[in-house]
Amino acid sequence: MPEIPLVPAHWRFPARPASVRRARHAVAESLPDVLRAQLGDDLRLLTSELLTNAIRHGACGEDGDLVELVLWPADGHYWLAVSDPGTGKPIPAHPGPDSENGRGLLLVESLATAWTVRPRPTRGTSVIAGLSFHQGG
Repeated sequence: MPEIPLVPAHWRFPARPASVRRARHAVAESLPDVLRAQLGDDLRLLTSELLTNAIRHGACGEDGDLVELVLWPADGHYWLAVSDPGTGKPIPAHPGPDSENGRGLLLVESLATAWTVRPRPTRGTSVIAGLSFHQGG
């Protein structure tokens, strides 16, 4: 009999800055206790950066806009997908030393084992990032 995978954790939040804190907490709390110390900080940072980008650049500015997060383990990684209704493709910027913004995807690139941008089948864009983990001894 095949091993039955875990059901992915799934959340929808209003596309507002106040949602970032709630999302960080929800994602970190959904990790198993044995992995929270190993992945919690990096996963919170990935959540913050990806959700902030989705709200700033992917939301349409309408009151009903939602951003969606999905977290699931697969192949020795925890994968986080952050989706928004926008159609743009995020790319890392190269800000100058005095720039106050533009480093989010550079952080994602340095933290994640792998990451990508995918269009959604119906509407919007998803940014998916994975963090590798080690179970046991």
